[in-house]
Amino acid sequence: MKRDYYEILEISKTATTAEIKKAYRKQALKYHPDKNPGDKEAEENFKLAAEAYEVLSDENKRATYDRYGHAAFEGGMGGGGATMEDIFERFGDLFGGHFSGFSGFGGFGGFGGGQTQSYVKGDNLRIRVKVTLEEIVKGVEKKIKVRRKVKGEDTTYHTCPTCQGRGQTVQQMNTAFGVIQTATTCPKCGGAGEIIDKRGKDTDSQGMKTVEETIPINIPAGVMNGIQLKVANKGNEAPVKNSVPGDLLVVIEEEEHPTLKREGDNLHYDLYISFPDAVLGASKEIETVTGKVRIKLEEGIQSGKILRLRNKGVPSLQNHTTGDLIVHVNVWTPKNLTDKQKNFFKEMQNNENFNPKPDKCEKSFFEKVKEMFS
Repeated sequence: MKRDYYEILEISKTATTAEIKKAYRKQALKYHPDKNPGDKEAEENFKLAAEAYEVLSDENKRATYDRYGHAAFEGGMGGGGATMEDIFERFGDLFGGHFSGFSGFGGFGGFGGGQTQSYVKGDNLRIRVKVTLEEIVKGVEKKIKVRRKVKGEDTTYHTCPTCQGRGQTVQQMNTAFGVIQTATTCPKCGGAGEIIDKRGKDTDSQGMKTVEETIPINIPAGVMNGIQLKVANKGNEAPVKNSVPGDLLVVIEEEEHPTLKREGDNLHYDLYISFPDAVLGASKEIETVTGKVRIKLEEGIQSGKILRLRNKGVPSLQNHTTGDLIVHVNVWTPKNLTDKQKNFFKEMQNNENFNPKPDKCEKSFFEKVKEMFS
């Protein structure tokens, strides 16, 4: 089970943006690879701290996490194959001058003053996927056709002669305080360390070609409209040999249901009944996302009555609970009556049984609304 982001950064859920940044910097410096060479546990804690900071430092992501937990970011930065390069590219400026910067963790080189091997990550792709309410309740796997760029099979690359494969050029300046080295991105290869040698067949000027790929996307139960899922490494590849593909970002688009309205994890259903059914009571069949159910209406049921069917709503992304189906009873008043029917109601108009007599059990409109949201 994934650790809580607030726990990872050792902060409270009411922490300010400044406190979150300070806490992340503390954890990042504590577990930084320069201070813990070869320590896999420190490396994992370093990545977890970055994952937590990425979510909590963003106001929208933090609000989503507070409501839905880790499920809202399934396949996110920490769990989606994020590399040390990702972390240093995004948050390296937070470390200040304490470390020399990333130079290829895990087989790409060392830390400290060694030569830096840069990397290139391909562009992310973004698609919108429509899901029905039934699919949201059950969870679903969808297979989506995506057009993405990949390197041509016969495309070859060679080491950049300007930076000798390091991706950076270093300049030295003599100052009153000593020799200062400044590293900048190589202008020849753009930081890749490689340049194209020979283009493959049917490729563009960068040796890339577009292919169509069918990608399975697991959509967890309980997702909401606008939530973004990430499929790691299924975006465009980068036009260099040693590179990391971008990600496929999947934006959920919830289709409107014809009879059920969603509100968070709860569903709402408007049940219209006739005046005789309200007086005499009735048994009615209503639709839920898992099939039809039959409910019993007692005699003398009032318009505006709210019935709650437990666990007939939407599963929560944040925990293992399920919302309810809230049935709103509406007594329908006919507009066109025959003379006989009108005469009946005229006779009953002054009848004592037809005079409104709400008792203490009959809740007001505002009490019903309060009860519904409690």
